[in-house]
Amino acid sequence: MTQLDKVLYTAKTHTTGGRDGAARSSDGRLEVKLSSPGTSGIGTNPEQLFAAGWSACFLSAIGLVAGQMKVALPADRAIDTEVDLGTTDGAYLLRARLNVNLPGLEPEVARAIVDAAHQVCPYSKATRGNIDVEINLV
Repeated sequence: MTQLDKVLYTAKTHTTGGRDGAARSSDGRLEVKLSSPGTSGIGTNPEQLFAAGWSACFLSAIGLVAGQMKVALPADRAIDTEVDLGTTDGAYLLRARLNVNLPGLEPEVARAIVDAAHQVCPYSKATRGNIDVEINLV
């Protein structure tokens, strides 16, 4: 396992009630109600939060890589992320698809940027080899 040389940021949250509870950050900038997927609850769920966090991080990794490659990115770049919660042999598992939209870039340039971003993004590193992940250009 790779160890951190320097901590850049530590996110701190307090969560109660599990999937049907609430979570808030120590700085007060995040406060969410939680609901289990597929229920009538009014809150979000961990899979949605994970999808939002990963796609935000991945877009930043794309920006970093494109900058290093001296490629101008389109202003309307976006990612539609899907995180599946499922079971196999009674065990809960996640699966994810990041559908990356980089309009106006040549497909081979876009693919090179996305592939490199997948190597840079901390969320991608954390999931690599642990869950099934697809990175699609759309």
